[in-house]
Amino acid sequence: MASLRTTLLSQKAIAACSSRQLLQLERQYSLLRVSPAQIAASKAAGSQIAVQRRHATSIHSDNTPRTPGSAPDSLGSDAEMDALFNSLTTDGIPKPLPAESEGDEGASFDGLFGQGSSRNSKLGGFQLEGYARPVPISASYFTRQPTFNDNLIRLQQIYRKYGSLPMAEANQVNRITWSSLKDFKSRTGEEVTPAEYKRCLAMVKKLHRIHPRLKPAGIDDTIAPFVRKIHQVHSEVKKSILDRFGRALGVGRRKTSTARAWVVEGTGEMMVNGKSLSGAFGRVHDRESAMWALRATDRTDKYNVWVLVDGGGTTGQAEAVTLAVARALLIHEPALKTALRKAGCITRDARMVERKKHGRVKARKRPAWVKR
Repeated sequence: MASLRTTLLSQKAIAACSSRQLLQLERQYSLLRVSPAQIAASKAAGSQIAVQRRHATSIHSDNTPRTPGSAPDSLGSDAEMDALFNSLTTDGIPKPLPAESEGDEGASFDGLFGQGSSRNSKLGGFQLEGYARPVPISASYFTRQPTFNDNLIRLQQIYRKYGSLPMAEANQVNRITWSSLKDFKSRTGEEVTPAEYKRCLAMVKKLHRIHPRLKPAGIDDTIAPFVRKIHQVHSEVKKSILDRFGRALGVGRRKTSTARAWVVEGTGEMMVNGKSLSGAFGRVHDRESAMWALRATDRTDKYNVWVLVDGGGTTGQAEAVTLAVARALLIHEPALKTALRKAGCITRDARMVERKKHGRVKARKRPAWVKR
């Protein structure tokens, strides 16, 4: 919808409109409103009929005979139109109305023209209080995700301007942990699609790789919303040590099984939940899995192992013991990490049993189809 400023810029439209038509035009564009002081004064007067009568008198003031010194209905020159526009606005922004006293019973919508039908001493006498509807600060206020859209618009503007600058080598750029989609959504409370966030991260990473000598000052502030607060690169990992008995504790998990293994230098004995290895695992494959970390490093006769394991079945428990023993061995001998990694002992197997679904026999098996 056109604003009052656009209307005032048209000399022909101003010259052809009378004061009554200008008032109707301003009311149509929703640029005028009654101030709180005017509303309070009208309520205090106690007579809405009198307010309406004064309002009608102000609107139909064109029918009254004019004196030779009164202002004309139209502006005939460019100088008069410029003076009117300057009196109404400041750098294109409408001026607010002056503060009115609460006890003025004559304050109403017709106060635009002063008292009664007489206008202000300035040309036109139009003084705007402001926009009737508040204007949102963000251009993305009415969208589903205003915070993300504001960051995306700002990022695109910076990328178009500085995206072609020379890039630095990987070792010359500070390592930064970028915020994941889950963290960004929890921080902003907005639903952002993975494709949109991936596109943002691609631009952010390229802007971060700009050569430090050529990087503008505002780029760091632009990429700040996508940086993770907790820096994982420089965080220190807690190192496990031997206890006062010379034991190393390792924890391993597989499926729903959890195993805790204490490894100490000895003769090669192994106990699982107070039982021997053959008593805890009846299958040969499970016993081989539990001893695989010691066999892969040729340490079966050097350490004694005592394990507590619970949850899941025998296969999951045996593979959980493998990971727990391997982690405990690394505390005794960190140099065994390469051999244990090649044997696949220090990698957590994240595979889980798929859950059963409603209406199916198992996770994916469907009931048998019966024709009748």
